[in-house]
Amino acid sequence: MRRPNMSALAKEAGVGLSTVDRVLNGRADVREETARRVLDAAERIGFYATPLLRQRLKADLPQRTFAFLLQQKSTAFYKLLGEALQKATDECALVRSKAVIEFMDDLTPGAIAETLLRMGRIADGVAVVAADHPNVTAAIETLSSKSIPVVALISDLTAASRAGYAGLDNRKVGRTAAWFLSNMLPANSTVSIFVGSHRYLCQEACESGFRSYLRESAPDFVLIDPVATLERDEYAFEATLNLLRQRPGINGLYIAGGGIEGVLKAVREAGRERTLPIVGHDLTETTARGLIDGTLKIVLSHPIDAIAKGTVELLVERSLQPQTGWQYAHQNYPMQIFSPESL
Repeated sequence: MRRPNMSALAKEAGVGLSTVDRVLNGRADVREETARRVLDAAERIGFYATPLLRQRLKADLPQRTFAFLLQQKSTAFYKLLGEALQKATDECALVRSKAVIEFMDDLTPGAIAETLLRMGRIADGVAVVAADHPNVTAAIETLSSKSIPVVALISDLTAASRAGYAGLDNRKVGRTAAWFLSNMLPANSTVSIFVGSHRYLCQEACESGFRSYLRESAPDFVLIDPVATLERDEYAFEATLNLLRQRPGINGLYIAGGGIEGVLKAVREAGRERTLPIVGHDLTETTARGLIDGTLKIVLSHPIDAIAKGTVELLVERSLQPQTGWQYAHQNYPMQIFSPESL
């Protein structure tokens, strides 16, 4: 099959060949509406010079650099999120935007605060996934005083000057997890919840929702103390083996924080993958495999592309406004629910 040429593009866009030439080469002014129509047509038919068209159309737009501070790159979810944020930044039509994506291995509040301040020296806006802590709050307040907006991504923060939050309604996520487990298990079941750290407000809200649903709708269930994974698979693996040894009669698990690969590995090693219903977070290669082999029953997932797009749009909006016009924006997105049959 021949690749679409300029004539095919002109026909698809409903314009003349000379108009396509002017858009491609920037030889004369073309109305923005017409240029956008040419770009949309190029994307529809897979025109070979679509990237050049995007570049041409952004030539007169303001330039912005946005920093995205994510957690370990070895965590599949954050690798996917980083790719989605890069794509959303590249496709932004309002500014010529550049993404600086920083994966942080040191998740201590001091290290995250230092990274925030360092990124603030090169970026026009920052989005960060972080545990809530006074050090992080102080760094956000410093950036805000310099008119650099900071968006809390995935897990909200308490800094009063943050520009907004983009993620899930995590209390609702926790209640949904409890609904699934309570409908999978018999009365008087014993269940446990895994969290990375309660400093992550998203995980704290998930646990709160989980507890409140069981208290209201399954009061006979026994919820044992949360198990901490420190967001690490190796810790989650050891913690899960210890739990299964100490509580051999446990009936179900809810993984609300990082370390799910370690949990699933331990459950398989203990031979409990078919008898211990588990609800986890976020569709990745690991969790998809868990759904397929039966180790996981349900995955409650972030709509990564929508969250990435919304985060970039919020940063763009704030970066183009005077700070006096900033208002906190709380952007909740609907969770995605995956079962073995929906893959």
